Formats: sequence, C-alpha cells, structure tokens
Amino acid sequence: MLIAKYDEGPTVAGEHLLSLPGFWAAYLMWMAETDEDGEPLPPWFGVDSADVDVDAAAESLMDEEAWPAIRIPFAGGHTAVVLHRNYPDDAGTEYFVVHPHWDRHAYLATADGHYAGPGLAWRELIHLAHTPDPDAPGIHNPHARLLLLLPALGDQDTPTEATATIAEALQWAGVPGPHSRRLAERMLDHPLFDAAQWVMPPRTAHRQQRTLRRDPRVQRAPQPPKRHPTRPGQHPRAK
Repeated sequence: MLIAKYDEGPTVAGEHLLSLPGFWAAYLMWMAETDEDGEPLPPWFGVDSADVDVDAAAESLMDEEAWPAIRIPFAGGHTAVVLHRNYPDDAGTEYFVVHPHWDRHAYLATADGHYAGPGLAWRELIHLAHTPDPDAPGIHNPHARLLLLLPALGDQDTPTEATATIAEALQWAGVPGPHSRRLAERMLDHPLFDAAQWVMPPRTAHRQQRTLRRDPRVQRAPQPPKRHPTRPGQHPRAK
C-alpha cells in the first residue's frame, strides 16, 4: 500500500511528475486566479504560451486510473501527502499527514467542490519545507516542499517576508523573476478559504508537545469561495 491506511483509489507515486515542464503551472495556476486582474498565463510560470506542456501535466495530475500521490516526508516517520483524488464525479486534491502507527490520517485541507481548510500556519509550512527526512521516499527539496503544501496555508499573521520567500521558491521552479512576486502575492490571497488565526495552547502535564491550533474565537461559519478557480491541477485550457 503506497499510503498507510488509504485504499480508496488507484494511488501511485507522483513525485516524478515534478520533472514535467508544465507541472508547476498545472499545479498552482488555480491559486493565482483573481476576478479583478484576469487569469494568470502559462508564460508567467516560464512555459510556452501554447501551454502544451501544461496540458500534459494537468492530464497526468487528473488521471482517473492512476491517482498521483506526492509524498513529503519529515521527522519521526511522518509524511505529508498531496493526493489527487480523481473520482470521475468528485475530483479534488487532499492534503493530509500519515504515520504508520496512526489509526487515521490528519487532514490539513481539501481543495474541491466541498473545500475545507486552512490546515497550516506559516511557521508550520516553513518548518515542514525545511525538515525533510532524507531516508524516506518523497520530495526533499525545500522549495518544492513549500510550493506543494502552499495550498493548505491560511494564516492571518503571515509575515511580510512571506511574499519574498514564496517568490524565491517560484523562481526555483522556473517562474521568471518579474512574475514571481505577483504570483506569490496572489497565492497568499487564497481563492478558497480565508486565513485563520492560530494560537499555541499552553503546556499541560499530559501534553509536553505544543502544536498550533486555530483560535475558536475567530472561527467563521462556512462561506462561499472568494473566487471560483478551476480545480487544482487544471488550468483554463485543460479538459
């Protein structure tokens, strides 16, 4: 079993897809769409305007017979997973953490028609990006790890340097410098859910490890999407 305790569909290792020329445009373009300033174009991501490469990458990400799972291993045997759940009538992308000793997965976010999130604060995203487990299968490059988990981010206290950090990762992924900052700013304004406020609960006698959690005082009732992007892995021309 590729993912512990996950047997819903034909999951396959998807890390090799990152080498496709159009992968990052296919994976992230939906996050950069806005109602005010038009849709991002493939050349923003450093690919040809004909976007044949983007179409090919999108088709691989949305393959109904082989659901790509991209693994992001970190300390203690944990692995964050980006899974393209390609049911014909209920497709979407799931972000969750697995561990071989857990009875169930820890879900971070879901990007589909019934979206849920956010699941990561900025400090958690940075920590996961920079603490790979080199002995476990998956993606180890910090720039790639940050971009893969970026759709699960939602933090009201994102620092000012976040835009530059994301822009640097985008340039690593082939985004031309002039477009990297604009794309980073758009991606921080998440198209599906509002940013959350995260708090650190106090230590207790039974809980020595502290983890960030959303502040219940600022939770909101479900809201409609701020924008209506194409689904993750699909860009305006992908079918």
